[in-house]
Amino acid sequence: MANKGGLRGAVVADSTSSLVDGDNGRLIYEGYEIQTLAENALFEEVVYLLWHHKLPNKTELETLRSEIATGAVLPAQIIDLMKLLPKDADPMAVLRTVVSALAHYDADAENLKDKDVAAQKAVRLTGQITAICAAWDRIRKGHEPIAPREDLYLAQNFVYMLSGNEPDKTASDAFNVYLVLLAEHGMNASTFTGRVITATGSDMHSAIVGAIGALKGPSHGGANAEAMRMFVEIGEVENVDTWFDQYIKTGERRIMGIGHAIYKAYDPRASILRGHAEALAKSTGNTKWFTIADNLANRALADEYFIERKLYPNVDYYSAILLYTLHLDINMFTPLFAMARIAGWSAHVIDQMGGRLIRPDMNYTGTFDLSWTPLDQRN
Repeated sequence: MANKGGLRGAVVADSTSSLVDGDNGRLIYEGYEIQTLAENALFEEVVYLLWHHKLPNKTELETLRSEIATGAVLPAQIIDLMKLLPKDADPMAVLRTVVSALAHYDADAENLKDKDVAAQKAVRLTGQITAICAAWDRIRKGHEPIAPREDLYLAQNFVYMLSGNEPDKTASDAFNVYLVLLAEHGMNASTFTGRVITATGSDMHSAIVGAIGALKGPSHGGANAEAMRMFVEIGEVENVDTWFDQYIKTGERRIMGIGHAIYKAYDPRASILRGHAEALAKSTGNTKWFTIADNLANRALADEYFIERKLYPNVDYYSAILLYTLHLDINMFTPLFAMARIAGWSAHVIDQMGGRLIRPDMNYTGTFDLSWTPLDQRN
């Protein structure tokens, strides 16, 4: 049987991109505490920070914003391809397919060595992934996709491309914070996947497709969708205690979105998102889902099982409420995770370019010196 320990504790690279301090509940991007960035930064500022290791000035920010917005326009052939896909296809599978297809329409797709060229590919992919997510949400519902506007920031553009209406400030601001909080998170599974692919000398599109494939797994990117399905199952605020006693106290189920592989303190992203999820819920007049989530979290945080094991809400818990309040289908949650994480993925891909092949060893635990048995003598 293979050792499936997951390389926990193994250090595979040096990076300035982020520090995940699970014991103390801290997350730092390039020296900035996540609370500072969530309170002040546009997503594009965080993208620039991760790519250039410093915050942009006004001119640099406007240049990046404009490049992302103009680069987000999808080729007509890509839109045609999306219309041919089954309408009930998993949105993450659609994203994986379409990002792969985009390589055929990128003149620099096979330039594997020039980091400046790679940076421009990262700009395009940052906008294009946003456009893909918005377009697929419309296409599968029988609507024509809406092209991005060149005058909007990415969070605003996504809200606009979903409906064609002028983006609501509360919704855009909340979504911007979501993007900032999910942009980067150390050597997580999808980031590691992207770096491994890059280290083989492969191209950026392949690395990002690999990262999307890793994020698609429910143990990585799908937890917020599972959390929202749990809240929907509970259904009403008055059902929280009964549901908790029936499923959690008996050990039959676990609370999706509570507990984290790294954080043994309150996930700082969760506490930030809680406030934005509450504000968005109140602004829309739909506070039901936030109240269910908050009551369930409070019940868990008062329970000895969760206290002893230091289990707290993570980023998936309240992000589920925020995204659902934006009227997004539950199975669109993970693609939006990718929309944010492309910032960190591309930073790591560019950093890994030209590095050595990532080739860890394994322990052979099989047998030796077996004798060959002819086929007609085998049981």
